[in-house]
Amino acid sequence: MSVSSVDSMASLSSDLCYDILRRLDGANLAIAACTCAAFSSISKEERLWEDVCSSMWPSTNRNDVKNLISSVGGFKKFYADCFPLIVNKEVPEFHCNDYYDYPQEWTEADYYGDGDEVENISPSDFVSIVDIRYREKTICSKVVWGIPYANGSSGWFYNCPFRLDLLANPEQADDVVLSRSDGLPPSWSIERERKDGKLWHELRDGIRLSWILVNKKTKKAANLSSWSPIGGQRHWPTDNDFLIRFGSILPAKDILPCQVVECILIMKFKVVVGSHDTSLKLSELSMQLGDMEGSHVNGRNSLLVLREALNCPRSKNYSEALESCQLYSKAQSELKEEKMRYENRLDTMWILGSIAACATFCLYCL
Repeated sequence: MSVSSVDSMASLSSDLCYDILRRLDGANLAIAACTCAAFSSISKEERLWEDVCSSMWPSTNRNDVKNLISSVGGFKKFYADCFPLIVNKEVPEFHCNDYYDYPQEWTEADYYGDGDEVENISPSDFVSIVDIRYREKTICSKVVWGIPYANGSSGWFYNCPFRLDLLANPEQADDVVLSRSDGLPPSWSIERERKDGKLWHELRDGIRLSWILVNKKTKKAANLSSWSPIGGQRHWPTDNDFLIRFGSILPAKDILPCQVVECILIMKFKVVVGSHDTSLKLSELSMQLGDMEGSHVNGRNSLLVLREALNCPRSKNYSEALESCQLYSKAQSELKEEKMRYENRLDTMWILGSIAACATFCLYCL
């Protein structure tokens, strides 16, 4: 039997080319589009990229989310914006006097934000599209329109620490539970888990988070998560809690003195010990913004930071995103150490001054 060879891609029908491309993921689809004119033309079909986004982020299957994506430029643009991770290597180098110069250089208005600029931003402009995977299986998909409980510009939201909690409303929260059927190792007691930590390691290695933020007004989107965990604590704050951190480093130039802030995404699981099995129940999924000093950014400045974050450079290389987080942690640790040294010097000066004052008083009395 002889098999005729295909002389060129042009000899393939468009239906066959489409069938080939629809089996690819986003990265390989983009590569295939560069191989020939036929693939390049067919790869522009929005349906292909809609399938890619649906596979990557199941929350995009919702009709309201599909309409949102279409309004901000389509599925191809959405994938190009949200698949790469935010990379911010412009973390300012720490100098020992930087921390103490802030109060002199920044006024109270600088710290609390420009009211005129914030008037152009509304909490309702933002949409959060969140997906959680464990071992390539989607265990949770949520879409939050706007920022809950963010009332008028004179309300508490703008002056209080920013926090977006996806599980704040128990009536709207679905139970997300991981068990042995999902691939968790058996763990019959908290004491055993404290010794071997198998449950913790399996959770940390297998869990993935995507938190996409879309600005309806500017028609821009970005993934604020690091996809894989960048830190965590087991048995905190109680023995039955596992806390996992995701996040990214966002620019805050001309918004906050520290120039950069950390987007902190917290995922907390509660260990539920049963008579025959142990499971993990999702108890918290939240976002906060923290500055270099460890303080939480208020709502007013958070809106400004989130708007600028959608213009950040991005990379498909996870190590680059991790490197920017490490640079931030290093600068934050140096700032904390210098602050402690400064406070220790102040304490020493007060002690020596008190001793000198007591000695002078004693000599005067004699």
